[in-house]
Amino acid sequence: QVQLVESGGGRVQPGGSLRLSCAASGNMFNIPKMGWYRQAPGKERELVANIITAGTTNYADSVKGRFTISRDNTKNTVYLQMNHLKPEDTAVYYCYLEYQWRAYWGPGTQVAVSS
Repeated sequence: QVQLVESGGGRVQPGGSLRLSCAASGNMFNIPKMGWYRQAPGKERELVANIITAGTTNYADSVKGRFTISRDNTKNTVYLQMNHLKPEDTAVYYCYLEYQWRAYWGPGTQVAVSS
């Protein structure tokens, strides 16, 4: 059974940084794609960033240059380093992965950016 557990969310002032982590458990090898979505109040869930096994990354335009996604394939873990945070980054951040033609989601972690 696949489970994803996120950590690292919280409250931070504008311009601050946070690092999200997501560890996937279950009998999986070479997970093709891992990444992060977010959902702000009253808005649709949107892609933040994803990364494939070989390391190629993809970012939403709104976070390019500020966020960095990385992964540790030995631990089935994906990270999201978020710098220069803005109030509009406030959302619930969801980890996800794609494996054997299915998508799996974490429960979400809250990120709040305010002064």
